[in-house]
Amino acid sequence: MIRPRWKTLSLRGRLGILVAAAVAIAVVTVSTISWSITRADLYDQFDARLQSYAQLAAKAPSPEEALSTLRSTTKPGPDRNNGLTVQFTSAAGAVTGIAGALPELPPPPPQAPFSVSRAANVHRDGSRFRMWTAPRSDGGTIQVAQDSEDVEDALARLGFWLLVVSAAGVLGATVVGRAIARSALQPVDDLTSAAENVARTQELSAAIDVSASGEIGRLATSFNAMLAALSRSRDEQRRLVEDAGHELRTPLTSLRNNIELLIHADANPGRRLPAEDRSRLLADLDTQATELTALVGELVELSTGERPSEAEERLALADVVGSAIERTRSRWPNVAFEADLADADVVVRPTALERAVLNVLDNAAKWSPPGGSVRISMAVEPGAVRVRVDDDGPGIPEADLPHVFERFYRADAARPLPGSGLGLAIVEQILTQHGGRASASVADGGGARFELVLPLAAS
Repeated sequence: MIRPRWKTLSLRGRLGILVAAAVAIAVVTVSTISWSITRADLYDQFDARLQSYAQLAAKAPSPEEALSTLRSTTKPGPDRNNGLTVQFTSAAGAVTGIAGALPELPPPPPQAPFSVSRAANVHRDGSRFRMWTAPRSDGGTIQVAQDSEDVEDALARLGFWLLVVSAAGVLGATVVGRAIARSALQPVDDLTSAAENVARTQELSAAIDVSASGEIGRLATSFNAMLAALSRSRDEQRRLVEDAGHELRTPLTSLRNNIELLIHADANPGRRLPAEDRSRLLADLDTQATELTALVGELVELSTGERPSEAEERLALADVVGSAIERTRSRWPNVAFEADLADADVVVRPTALERAVLNVLDNAAKWSPPGGSVRISMAVEPGAVRVRVDDDGPGIPEADLPHVFERFYRADAARPLPGSGLGLAIVEQILTQHGGRASASVADGGGARFELVLPLAAS
């Protein structure tokens, strides 16, 4: 399929053509209007002179005397006396006499009486005349014609020079249009070069100098913002991979050691492991495999969490929190859960939000001692709803508070406990995706306090 030539032109070529076309249309329009106005003005003056001639000649008894009167009363000159013709016609339209340069003039149509003055063009033997017809007192008409070649020549000269000026204007507009297109699109060229450089070098920190204003400046600013976002995303991805590799190395090493120990024991019948040790190793393998599976699942969720596929729904937040409480209660039977929920509607992804609440409740239950309690409350604020979770654990040291939502971060006291250090990072990511926020502080009783804030659904 052959594309139209216009679509194959560059933006610079299109802009240059559009500028040249706009100027050409303006020049041609102005020239045409100027020529038309000048033509109308010249013919108005010419017709006014013929009308005065007709009024003066109408008083004469014959065309010859009328012509003589006109020649004696007008200034001499080729544009005044040459080509004058006077013709008388009767009321019936018959020519009664003619004198002057032309042997005849076209008579007016028969009228009784002829009362309307009018002008007309007459062509005779390649010459151009302008004729004025006016009524006479006896019911006939008088017709005065004069060579209009001087007017036609003046209009031809004017048209020629206007054509020259128009052609020069179009040519100049083409040159100026190319210059304007080159100047106007220079920022686009700079932006294109910068984008090509980024694509070639993969260097996302190479920001573009925003020197232009208007749409081009906004485009450059948006491009810089996109580069910054891509750079942050790549840094986070690299950090996630590095941290994941570090975190996966320990459970994989332990898993491999235990498997090698079992293989070695089975390969040497004289050094078989006692049944109790074998059962303990198998239980450790199961625990390590479970932890590794959970860690991989959390890593996958973090890496794909910025592209949620679950649809958002409007629902009561208390239902989501209540469901998460029931699931956590079944996992931690030695911890009491006290809930004080409120009526508040939110627009959320139910599964993702329940995962966030579940992670917070699991964290609170993990740190609470046997027989302790986890207290959940909800409070409706202007435009938002706050979910607060307090536990009876040792609390969070002041130095660890700024880092609890970072990926793989684990306080010194948490290292002996099971976990990957990704649960709270997932919480913060889910809350951010819903337009909310998560925070950690010290509860009134000394334990840890987590607060999840979400925007209320519009009523």
